[in-house]
Amino acid sequence: MHGTPYIVSDVMTPTVAAIGRGAAFKEIVQLMQDWKVSALPVIEGEGRVVGVVSEADLLPKEEFRDSDPDRYTQLRRPSDLAKAGAVTAGELMTSPALTVHPDTTLAQAARTMAREKVKRLPVVDAVGLLQGVVSRADLLKVFLRTDEEIAEEVRREVVSYLFPTPDSRVRVEVLDGVVKLAGQVRDTSLVPVAARLVRAVEGVVDVAFDLTRMPPAQE
Repeated sequence: MHGTPYIVSDVMTPTVAAIGRGAAFKEIVQLMQDWKVSALPVIEGEGRVVGVVSEADLLPKEEFRDSDPDRYTQLRRPSDLAKAGAVTAGELMTSPALTVHPDTTLAQAARTMAREKVKRLPVVDAVGLLQGVVSRADLLKVFLRTDEEIAEEVRREVVSYLFPTPDSRVRVEVLDGVVKLAGQVRDTSLVPVAARLVRAVEGVVDVAFDLTRMPPAQE
Protein backbone atom coordinates (compact mmCIF):
# COMPACT_ATOMS: atom_id res chain seq x y z
CA MET A 1 0.00 0.00 0.00
CA HIS A 2 1.24 3.47 -0.84
CA GLY A 3 -1.27 5.76 0.85
CA THR A 4 -0.04 8.05 3.59
CA PRO A 5 -2.17 9.51 6.39
CA TYR A 6 -3.00 13.19 6.51
CA ILE A 7 -0.67 15.16 8.74
CA VAL A 8 -1.06 18.35 10.73
CA SER A 9 0.54 20.53 8.06
CA ASP A 10 -2.25 19.49 5.66
CA VAL A 11 -4.96 21.13 7.79
CA MET A 12 -3.34 23.58 10.22
CA THR A 13 -3.86 27.34 10.17
CA PRO A 14 -0.46 28.86 9.32
CA THR A 15 -1.35 32.49 10.12
CA VAL A 16 -1.93 32.75 13.85
CA ALA A 17 -2.02 35.31 16.64
CA ALA A 18 0.66 35.02 19.28
CA ILE A 19 1.76 37.07 22.28
CA GLY A 20 4.94 37.75 24.22
CA ARG A 21 5.53 37.11 27.91
CA GLY A 22 4.83 40.75 28.73
CA ALA A 23 1.41 40.95 27.08
CA ALA A 24 -1.11 42.48 29.50
CA PHE A 25 -4.28 40.73 30.67
CA LYS A 26 -6.70 42.99 28.79
CA GLU A 27 -4.54 42.80 25.65
CA ILE A 28 -4.79 39.01 25.77
CA VAL A 29 -8.58 39.10 26.14
CA GLN A 30 -8.91 41.58 23.27
CA LEU A 31 -6.70 39.50 20.98
CA MET A 32 -8.74 36.37 21.70
CA GLN A 33 -11.90 38.29 20.84
CA ASP A 34 -10.42 39.75 17.65
CA TRP A 35 -9.13 36.38 16.40
CA LYS A 36 -12.07 34.38 17.76
CA VAL A 37 -9.79 31.86 19.48
CA SER A 38 -9.81 30.29 22.92
CA ALA A 39 -6.04 30.14 23.42
CA LEU A 40 -2.89 31.97 22.32
CA PRO A 41 0.69 30.70 22.10
CA VAL A 42 3.26 32.69 24.05
CA ILE A 43 6.50 33.22 22.13
CA GLU A 44 9.91 34.70 22.73
CA GLY A 45 12.96 35.45 20.60
CA GLU A 46 12.44 34.57 16.95
CA GLY A 47 9.16 32.81 17.65
CA ARG A 48 9.97 29.96 20.01
CA VAL A 49 6.85 28.78 21.81
CA VAL A 50 7.32 28.88 25.59
CA GLY A 51 3.74 28.53 26.78
CA VAL A 52 0.04 28.90 26.05
CA VAL A 53 -2.58 31.18 27.59
CA SER A 54 -6.13 29.85 27.35
CA GLU A 55 -9.54 31.06 28.47
CA ALA A 56 -9.21 28.67 31.41
CA ASP A 57 -6.10 30.57 32.53
CA LEU A 58 -8.03 33.87 32.46
CA LEU A 59 -11.24 32.80 34.21
CA PRO A 60 -9.86 32.73 37.79
CA LYS A 61 -9.54 36.52 37.53
CA GLU A 62 -13.33 36.76 37.32
CA GLU A 63 -14.08 33.82 39.61
CA PHE A 64 -12.21 35.27 42.59
CA ARG A 65 -12.79 38.94 41.78
CA ASP A 66 -15.25 39.71 44.57
CA SER A 67 -14.56 37.00 47.15
CA ASP A 68 -11.84 35.79 49.47
CA PRO A 69 -11.08 32.08 48.96
CA ASP A 70 -11.53 29.87 51.98
CA ARG A 71 -8.77 27.68 53.40
CA TYR A 72 -9.94 24.63 51.45
CA THR A 73 -9.73 26.52 48.14
CA GLN A 74 -6.33 27.92 49.04
CA LEU A 75 -5.01 24.40 49.57
CA ARG A 76 -6.69 22.76 46.60
CA ARG A 77 -6.28 25.45 43.94
CA PRO A 78 -3.05 27.38 44.49
CA SER A 79 -2.39 27.62 40.74
CA ASP A 80 -5.79 29.17 40.02
CA LEU A 81 -5.36 31.64 42.87
CA ALA A 82 -1.98 32.66 41.49
CA LYS A 83 -3.53 33.23 38.09
CA ALA A 84 -6.32 35.30 39.65
CA GLY A 85 -3.62 37.79 40.63
CA ALA A 86 -1.65 37.56 37.39
CA VAL A 87 -1.47 40.49 34.99
CA THR A 88 0.84 39.30 32.18
CA ALA A 89 1.02 36.37 29.79
CA GLY A 90 4.21 35.15 31.48
CA GLU A 91 2.34 34.84 34.77
CA LEU A 92 -0.81 33.36 33.25
CA MET A 93 0.56 30.88 30.76
CA THR A 94 0.73 27.13 31.03
CA SER A 95 4.34 26.11 30.49
CA PRO A 96 5.92 24.18 28.93
CA ALA A 97 3.47 24.40 26.06
CA LEU A 98 1.79 21.29 24.72
CA THR A 99 2.69 21.29 21.01
CA VAL A 100 2.76 19.12 17.89
CA HIS A 101 5.01 19.00 14.85
CA PRO A 102 3.83 19.58 11.26
CA ASP A 103 4.40 15.90 10.37
CA THR A 104 2.26 14.60 13.27
CA THR A 105 -0.64 12.54 11.94
CA LEU A 106 -4.16 13.82 12.50
CA ALA A 107 -4.93 10.72 14.56
CA GLN A 108 -1.99 11.45 16.87
CA ALA A 109 -3.02 15.10 17.21
CA ALA A 110 -6.61 14.10 17.97
CA ARG A 111 -5.45 11.69 20.68
CA THR A 112 -3.29 14.40 22.25
CA MET A 113 -6.19 16.87 22.29
CA ALA A 114 -8.54 14.30 23.79
CA ARG A 115 -6.06 13.12 26.42
CA GLU A 116 -5.06 16.63 27.50
CA LYS A 117 -8.57 18.11 27.06
CA VAL A 118 -7.43 21.01 24.86
CA LYS A 119 -9.07 22.55 21.81
CA ARG A 120 -5.99 23.88 20.01
CA LEU A 121 -2.32 22.98 19.72
CA PRO A 122 0.56 25.20 18.56
CA VAL A 123 2.48 23.62 15.70
CA VAL A 124 6.25 23.98 16.02
CA ASP A 125 9.28 22.96 14.03
CA ALA A 126 12.23 20.91 15.25
CA VAL A 127 13.66 23.81 17.28
CA GLY A 128 10.34 24.95 18.74
CA LEU A 129 9.56 27.87 16.42
CA LEU A 130 5.88 28.55 15.82
CA GLN A 131 4.62 27.31 12.44
CA GLY A 132 0.86 27.54 12.97
CA VAL A 133 -1.99 26.23 15.06
CA VAL A 134 -4.19 23.16 14.64
CA SER A 135 -7.66 23.06 16.19
CA ARG A 136 -10.37 20.47 16.66
CA ALA A 137 -12.19 22.04 13.72
CA ASP A 138 -9.07 21.62 11.55
CA LEU A 139 -8.92 17.92 12.37
CA LEU A 140 -12.52 17.51 11.20
CA LYS A 141 -11.74 18.95 7.76
CA VAL A 142 -10.96 15.45 6.48
CA PHE A 143 -14.67 14.65 6.72
CA LEU A 144 -15.27 17.23 3.98
CA ARG A 145 -13.66 14.88 1.43
CA THR A 146 -16.10 13.87 -1.28
CA ASP A 147 -17.52 10.37 -1.48
CA GLU A 148 -15.78 9.98 -4.84
CA GLU A 149 -12.37 10.81 -3.35
CA ILE A 150 -12.87 8.34 -0.53
CA ALA A 151 -14.10 5.60 -2.88
CA GLU A 152 -11.09 6.03 -5.16
CA GLU A 153 -8.66 5.77 -2.25
CA VAL A 154 -10.41 2.67 -0.86
CA ARG A 155 -10.27 0.99 -4.28
CA ARG A 156 -6.61 1.89 -4.76
CA GLU A 157 -5.25 1.35 -1.26
CA VAL A 158 -7.44 -1.39 0.19
CA VAL A 159 -9.40 -3.38 -2.41
CA SER A 160 -6.60 -3.69 -4.96
CA TYR A 161 -4.27 -4.75 -2.14
CA LEU A 162 -6.47 -7.31 -0.33
CA PHE A 163 -8.91 -8.39 -3.04
CA PRO A 164 -7.16 -8.12 -6.42
CA THR A 165 -8.93 -9.23 -9.57
CA PRO A 166 -9.54 -11.77 -11.00
CA ASP A 167 -9.50 -13.54 -7.62
CA SER A 168 -12.21 -11.24 -6.26
CA ARG A 169 -15.04 -9.08 -7.53
CA VAL A 170 -15.58 -6.22 -5.09
CA ARG A 171 -17.57 -3.03 -5.57
CA VAL A 172 -16.90 0.07 -3.49
CA GLU A 173 -19.85 2.32 -2.69
CA VAL A 174 -19.62 5.45 -0.53
CA LEU A 175 -22.54 7.54 0.70
CA ASP A 176 -22.01 10.44 3.12
CA GLY A 177 -18.66 8.97 4.14
CA VAL A 178 -20.03 5.50 4.88
CA VAL A 179 -18.12 2.91 2.83
CA LYS A 180 -19.72 -0.33 1.68
CA LEU A 181 -17.77 -3.18 0.12
CA ALA A 182 -19.97 -5.63 -1.77
CA GLY A 183 -19.34 -8.63 -3.99
CA GLN A 184 -17.40 -11.87 -3.88
CA VAL A 185 -13.96 -12.62 -2.50
CA ARG A 186 -11.76 -15.67 -2.39
CA ASP A 187 -10.78 -15.26 1.28
CA THR A 188 -13.42 -13.90 3.66
CA SER A 189 -10.97 -14.07 6.57
CA LEU A 190 -9.51 -10.83 5.22
CA VAL A 191 -12.70 -8.89 5.92
CA PRO A 192 -11.63 -7.76 9.45
CA VAL A 193 -8.34 -6.55 7.98
CA ALA A 194 -10.24 -4.66 5.29
CA ALA A 195 -12.46 -3.07 7.93
CA ARG A 196 -9.43 -1.77 9.82
CA LEU A 197 -7.76 -0.42 6.67
CA VAL A 198 -10.91 1.25 5.37
CA ARG A 199 -11.52 2.98 8.70
CA ALA A 200 -7.96 4.31 8.51
CA VAL A 201 -8.78 6.18 5.29
CA GLU A 202 -9.22 9.88 6.09
CA GLY A 203 -12.84 10.98 5.92
CA VAL A 204 -14.43 7.57 6.42
CA VAL A 205 -17.39 7.73 8.82
CA ASP A 206 -18.15 4.00 8.97
CA VAL A 207 -17.76 0.80 6.95
CA ALA A 208 -20.18 -1.98 6.02
CA PHE A 209 -19.74 -5.24 4.13
CA ASP A 210 -21.83 -7.42 1.86
CA LEU A 211 -19.14 -9.90 0.85
CA THR A 212 -19.52 -13.57 0.16
CA ARG A 213 -17.01 -16.31 -0.63
CA MET A 214 -16.65 -17.17 -4.30
CA PRO A 215 -18.24 -20.51 -5.22
CA PRO A 216 -15.65 -23.26 -5.89
CA ALA A 217 -16.54 -23.29 -9.56
CA GLN A 218 -15.43 -19.68 -9.89
CA GLU A 219 -12.19 -20.03 -8.01
